[in-house]
Parts: sequence; C-alpha cells; structure tokens
Amino acid sequence: MKFLDEAKVFVKSGDGGSGCMSFRREKYIEFGGPDGGDGGRGGDVIIECADGLNTLIDFRYQQHFKAGRGNHGMGKNRTGAGGKDIVLKVPVGTQILDDDKETVLADMTRVGQRIVLLKGGDGGLGNARFKTSTNQAPRKTIPGFPGEERWIWLRLKLIADAGLVGLPNAGKSTFLAASSRAKPKIAGYPFTTLHPNLGVVMVDQWSFVLADIPGLIEGASEGAGLGTRFLGHIERCRVLLHLVDGTQENVAEAYRQVRHEMKAYGGGLADKTEILALNKCDALTDDEIKAQRKKLARAAKCKMADVMVVSGVSGKGVPEVLRALVAEIGDATVAEKTADADEGTTEEGAWRP
Repeated sequence: MKFLDEAKVFVKSGDGGSGCMSFRREKYIEFGGPDGGDGGRGGDVIIECADGLNTLIDFRYQQHFKAGRGNHGMGKNRTGAGGKDIVLKVPVGTQILDDDKETVLADMTRVGQRIVLLKGGDGGLGNARFKTSTNQAPRKTIPGFPGEERWIWLRLKLIADAGLVGLPNAGKSTFLAASSRAKPKIAGYPFTTLHPNLGVVMVDQWSFVLADIPGLIEGASEGAGLGTRFLGHIERCRVLLHLVDGTQENVAEAYRQVRHEMKAYGGGLADKTEILALNKCDALTDDEIKAQRKKLARAAKCKMADVMVVSGVSGKGVPEVLRALVAEIGDATVAEKTADADEGTTEEGAWRP
C-alpha cells in the first residue's frame, strides 16, 4: 500500500428539504386547512478516527464528499426524512486543516474520536406553520437552507513512541530493520527512504513503536526536501534517537545541522528527550570510534559516555540503545499521565512500561 500523508478534499453537508404547501381535502370535512409538512434536515459531514488505518491513500482517488440532502415536506403534516450523514474515516494522528493549510480545524488523536465538521442545512417550513386566526389558508412556505461546503487538507502525523532523526544515509532504515520486523528499502545512497516507516520493536518484555523518517537536509524546516512534512511525523514522539554517521569526517557539523533544523521547525522538537548514537561503528577502529565520540560529545555538550555506539548492520549496541529508549519512553509516559491527571483528562489505554 502506498503511503500518503497529505490530501486535499472537498466536503459539503446536505441541503435542507423544502417545506410543502398542501391543503387538507377530504369529503365531509368543510374546513380542511393547510397541512404542508416541514422539510428534512440535511446530512452532516463527520470525521471519525478509525483503527487499522495508517495512510490517507483512500483520499487520493476520491476528493469530493457530499452528505445527503433532506427530503421535502409532504402533505398530511409529514416532515421529510433527514439526509444521510457522510463519515470520513481517517488514521490516528490526522490533522484537519483549512484551505489556507495553516488553520487547524481538528486534531484526531485517539481511536473512536468523532467530530461534526460541517452541519447540514435546516429543513424549510411548510404552509401549516403560517396558519393564523386571520390567515387560515396560507400559501407561504420556506425552502430548505443550504448546507456548508469547503476545501480542507488532511495531514497525517504519525503517532509513535520513538522517532529516528539524522542526515540522509545515516543508517536510520538499517537500524529500523535491525530492531524490528519492518522492511524499509535500504541502499547506499541518500534519500533511499522517501516516506516514513513504522516498526514495532520488542526488547526484553516491553514493546514500542519506532518511526523512521527520510533524512533531513539544510533548509528542511523551511520545506526543503519536503522537510516540514517529514518533521511533522516525529512531532508526537516521546523520545528521539539521533543517529550520526560515524564514517563521515565532520560528525559535529552533522549533529548541529539536524539540531538546527529541528529547532527552526518548532513544535517542541528541540525540547524532546534525545538519545545520541554514533552509527556504523562496524566500519571504524576503536581509536576512530573514541575520536568521533569525543567530537560528538563536545558538539552535543554532553559526556562522552552519553554518546552510544551502535551498528545496524552487525547489531552491535542495538539492544543497549533500545533499552535506553524504553527507559526514556517510560519516563515520558509517566510525565504525561501526571500532567493529564492534574488536568483531569487521563486517557485509558496509554503505553505502560
């Protein structure tokens, strides 16, 4: 299935049905009077967060969604049937944006969440509504009110426990394949990964979801290389794993470049807990690893012991990195629960270490 994380669609709620003009005509009833019923209400446009979806591919082949129109009123004071609602099912983590692509209309963050995006038009009034003591045979009706319509953007931001960041060809996909059953495309050239990948990682008795996004380049925070779309996928992660290619000469500059783009993007990325790892250590000698760790620690302003050494190809250091991620995810989860409890909005089903 092709991964699609952004789509533009047109939505329209149903128009209300028109009121009916009718008069009661029965034998032996001298004064029948008006009996035109009201029109039915138009259907709503509903957005529902559904389980089992992880892409917006369904909205690539259908861009127009219209709710049903309310039926017209009928004689004998019968109200027209309401229009059928239309439900758009989206994956968890989908944002609903206005046509300007900036105004957030809704944020779908949990399974089962439903919002009424557009309300259907009200039904019109039949002539029975206008009967008075002085006007006992009104011929006035009101047509149904039109529904709402607008263009909206659907933008998917993956919800994962941990996210992989780094420059192109830093070994992120290799690490994901080594730590989970995900099978991302792996090759020895930059931008092998063109869309985000998710993998479920099992370590000891715990499991968590790890997200791999395409490599970041200079100007990613301004949209270069679709950077803003890729950065959005790790915006909801609890912890980040920053992989730096140990075989390149200037590891410090590589680290600073990614950190600069994350800070420029905003969204709290720069403030997230980060685990720093020197990757591709299988291609380095012990002395070279020590020198590269020292440079990286100086750039990150941390101790050299805080820079982990890992190799996705050989598997060296992978379990240690995964355990470190589990520990940080657990701490972040506890902090989130505490914050939710203070606000009285604790959600059930949260990840528990």
